[in-house]
Amino acid sequence: MGSSHVSADVMSLVDTLPVLAKTLIAGGAAGAVAKTAVAPLERIKILLQTRTNDFRTLGVSQSLKKVLQCDGPLGFYKGNGASVIRIIPYAALHYMTYEMYRDWILENNLPLGSGPVVDLVAGSAAGGTAVLCTYPLDLARTKLAYQVSDASQSFRGGANGFYRQPTYSGIREVLTMAYKEGGPRGLYRGIGPTLIGILPYAGLKFYIYEELKRHVPEEHQNSVKMHLPCGALAGLFGQTFTYPLDVVRRQMQVENLQPMTSDGSNKRYKNTFDGLSTIVRTQGWRQLFAGLSINYIKIVPSVAIGFTVYESMKSWLRIPPRERSKPA
Repeated sequence: MGSSHVSADVMSLVDTLPVLAKTLIAGGAAGAVAKTAVAPLERIKILLQTRTNDFRTLGVSQSLKKVLQCDGPLGFYKGNGASVIRIIPYAALHYMTYEMYRDWILENNLPLGSGPVVDLVAGSAAGGTAVLCTYPLDLARTKLAYQVSDASQSFRGGANGFYRQPTYSGIREVLTMAYKEGGPRGLYRGIGPTLIGILPYAGLKFYIYEELKRHVPEEHQNSVKMHLPCGALAGLFGQTFTYPLDVVRRQMQVENLQPMTSDGSNKRYKNTFDGLSTIVRTQGWRQLFAGLSINYIKIVPSVAIGFTVYESMKSWLRIPPRERSKPA
């Protein structure tokens, strides 16, 4: 009896929350669960993207063994604290603003029709909003994941001899040092490729997910069996188109941790397109897809789990169904 009373009290409290607050909770939970589930693969992907010493020629299984050897089991989750702290507000804002932008477009009868283009535009705008609000935490996550706790890695060889790789004790120190080095711009180093990549990726993700849902019988649209494959395919297609921009972003985020160039500067890339062309010229075009196989392994369960948890939380929080857009 006691547990049923507690459950009833919880649900009555949930019912008093505004819809936007419920959407924030659902989105935050979806992001945190999805990120933690694939954290080991995310760390290996970052090490490959940034051409970290001793990881350049290793495959997925060998990289996992190397991290275990250097950092122990907890090494798989290095930087995951920053990732989760970031992903909760990021995913919450992403899902919530997507619903807000979508409703606003439909209510104002913008010349976008009421079909899947609405999901594409709303998803892109939501992705950009979420990135701008949480980017410094993504920077911290990358810098922490880039560190490998191996004595031989304390000093890195570069074109001009050896230099000491900075070490960070936590999120606060990363952000403090980034601010000291570049001011507010230092906290947003790499934001260019991130925005260029997230706009089409976020838009395509929601567009493909909603379009796939429209081809599912209505009685099955709230089942986990539907959310998993639809979410997985949405993430797979969206990420493939924008992956090279993710590589540029990661390399820009750790530039101050890498060997200096001939002029003594760490900031090798002037902008996104300079980054793309420089990587192709100096590292080869294959580097633009470094870690893509891991990303395929990671993105499918990540997006699938995210959408599944989001839809499950919406159901548990009793979020009312939104207005359905018409098929194209």
